[in-house]
Amino acid sequence: MNLENNKKNAIAFYKMAYEGNPEKAVALYVGDTYIQHNPLVADAPQAFIDYFTRMHKEYQDKSIQFVRTIAEGDLVALHTHQIWPGNDQYVTMDFFRFTDDGKIVEHWDSIQQVPKTSANNNTMY
Repeated sequence: MNLENNKKNAIAFYKMAYEGNPEKAVALYVGDTYIQHNPLVADAPQAFIDYFTRMHKEYQDKSIQFVRTIAEGDLVALHTHQIWPGNDQYVTMDFFRFTDDGKIVEHWDSIQQVPKTSANNNTMY
């Protein structure tokens, strides 16, 4: 398993889908099965395509920055900063499981809105 390739592919997959081309992202990076743990998205590659197609149509003016990428074994973790319309900001953590041949077959995520105030001077990144 090539951890550096998996990290690059996780970023490319997520960026491509996020920026409006989930069908190509799935064709290039997803295996035959796609197990989804986000309760808003069904299992299977087509459900992922449908979800990101709808999100891109509804929220075209958004951006994503990849802050950290960590790989271990068959997992890659992405830590991102997302800015949505109206300067609505989120921190996300996504985990992808890869097959031995470098295809994504499973996904977990967590998302939290960046609050306007904080009890400390640290950022969420």
